[in-house]
Amino acid sequence: MKQATWVTIGVLSILTGLYPVIYFLIDSKFGLLSSKSAEVLNNNLWNIAFYGHITLGGLALLIGWSQFSKKMRIEKTELHRLIGKIYVISVLISGICSLFIAMYATGGIISILGFFLLGLIWLITTVLSFKAIKAGKIELHENFMIYSYASCFAAVTLRIWLPLLVIAIGDFIYAYRIVAWLCWVPNIIVAYFLIRNKRVQSIKLVVNN
Repeated sequence: MKQATWVTIGVLSILTGLYPVIYFLIDSKFGLLSSKSAEVLNNNLWNIAFYGHITLGGLALLIGWSQFSKKMRIEKTELHRLIGKIYVISVLISGICSLFIAMYATGGIISILGFFLLGLIWLITTVLSFKAIKAGKIELHENFMIYSYASCFAAVTLRIWLPLLVIAIGDFIYAYRIVAWLCWVPNIIVAYFLIRNKRVQSIKLVVNN
């Protein structure tokens, strides 16, 4: 991954990863909560799932980008493993919470399906990545982790796309239905091409040697 791209992803991930702190500092009607009904906001189980999702999801986003540093993987293997374990635990909890709160997504069934599938893909790719490294399959581990973090990075792309869509369309609900898919589908596509390119480069290296 090119240095400039990696740094940009890191900065965006850190800023968005720290974003949930705002929810604990100001009124509960802040941000996306302003679109929720009083019934949902007064649902204790929903609140536990929501804050569990944004807190641990924010942590996963905050630390996950560093795992793609080749220097860290080689020179600080133990730190890489520790961060990896924290990331996996954070994703498992945040991902399960996301499946629950997805059922209450603003915008109805279109938004519900979009966010539910995102949570499912995030969980599955993370678990498969963990199983792969436990089996000593490093390349497979890396590939699944690329998909996992591409899913996690949806928190960043959502906050980029949503205001642009609201401005372009002029309606929050329609914009939110679109962003429920737009925030992660392109990320997964980019991840696919990154993995394919990595595989091509590996083949070329073997052939040239």
